[in-house]
Amino acid sequence: MNNSIMILIFIISTVAGYKLIKDVPSLLHTPLMSGMNAFSGITVVGAILTTASAAALHSKILGAIAIILAMINVVGGFYITDRMLGKFKSGLKDK
Repeated sequence: MNNSIMILIFIISTVAGYKLIKDVPSLLHTPLMSGMNAFSGITVVGAILTTASAAALHSKILGAIAIILAMINVVGGFYITDRMLGKFKSGLKDK
């Protein structure tokens, strides 16, 4: 695939993702984040498989960076989701 087409797809998906997430009500953020953590896990698996099959050193380095960034996304997403759910649990204990 041509690099300019890949860049165009990246830009379009970035704009579409921003527009979709911008209009999500705040009550839906926790369930949405939990679902996105599952997708990020799939991204980690894909990055691991792609990196394992890479032949060139620079491809392996880029793959390792992709794995690290995807794992940061997964861990951070679960951490924030846990904190948000903890706020709901503390509200139930007060009653």
